[in-house]
Amino acid sequence: MAEQLFTQDEQALIATIRRQTALANRNNVTRTQAYLTFYRQHEEIHWALLAHLVSRNGGWNMTDLQGEWLPLLMDEQAMRSFFWFLERSNWLIFHDAYPQLLLYAEMKKTSVDLTHLLPSLGVSAFMVPFWQKQLRAPCPQRLTHALIINEQQYIEQRLIHKPPALHRVFATFAYVVQSVLSLSHVLFPYKAHPTDRRLSLTGLNVQHFADVDQRITIGKTLYHLLYADPCRLKQIRQFAFRIPHSGSRADYWPHLFTPRRPDQQCGDGHRERTYRLHLDGTELRPGRQKLYSPPLAAAWPDIPHTPADGTDWFRDHKWLDEVEKPAKLPPIDTADYARALQWIEYGVWLATALT
Repeated sequence: MAEQLFTQDEQALIATIRRQTALANRNNVTRTQAYLTFYRQHEEIHWALLAHLVSRNGGWNMTDLQGEWLPLLMDEQAMRSFFWFLERSNWLIFHDAYPQLLLYAEMKKTSVDLTHLLPSLGVSAFMVPFWQKQLRAPCPQRLTHALIINEQQYIEQRLIHKPPALHRVFATFAYVVQSVLSLSHVLFPYKAHPTDRRLSLTGLNVQHFADVDQRITIGKTLYHLLYADPCRLKQIRQFAFRIPHSGSRADYWPHLFTPRRPDQQCGDGHRERTYRLHLDGTELRPGRQKLYSPPLAAAWPDIPHTPADGTDWFRDHKWLDEVEKPAKLPPIDTADYARALQWIEYGVWLATALT
């Protein structure tokens, strides 16, 4: 439907949604906050909370590239390529999903079905019936699964199979190292018991990111994990509400991570390449400084993005059936993550010892 066929009010609404999306899509921190702000106003849209938490993890992965370990394993060009990939995927998903959320908010406020505006906002035809169903007979799981499928298909065409991702990210040694060292956890922090001083963690170790079916399975599993236990969900929400997202892993484990850069300079001004082990389980070894995990603002500048090109991905109706299918992968917990951190650190220690 051409925009000139819309009413003046509808055209103004489309322009407002585009403007608000562009403003909130400045960087990972602004996106992550925008998802949470929307969720707190519309808690029936479960996907918004899931998107907020996954976006937090995207920010942690971005700042890892300038943190304690990865600069010892990757050169500057590899780090910039990885940041571009993470930032571009984060930007694209928000660019597509946030207008849908804003349009839903308007429909909820006015009780008017405006789903005919979705194509003008660049949204796939796949999503139109699911938003229509949400208005008539709300089903949080159905809508969440549909959004998971849509967003992963959206970046599949516009990022995953683009030459920069294929040649600069997935084909590099650094990508293999990152996968082997399990540097791609998606974590949901929460307080398991009121007396706990430290947050517990649940989540998944994400592997095979280049495969769209695997990404959809991961998304569905994370959603199941998030909403399966009402008590844990309450605590995860409290973490999200109480702790602003900075991009630093000190947001959830300040006993191990610090957003302040430690003294890592040699006398000649170059970073010390010899690495000394910091961790003993979930504790620091005596005399060791906390692991450096910078906030996003200290790690990376805002970057401009080219327009989101591409056509509507929806061609095969099998994806409509996929919405109804559950998915469940084995989750990780605090102990799994702590072991993974130690293995990562041993890998960094060994790599630096051999150079």
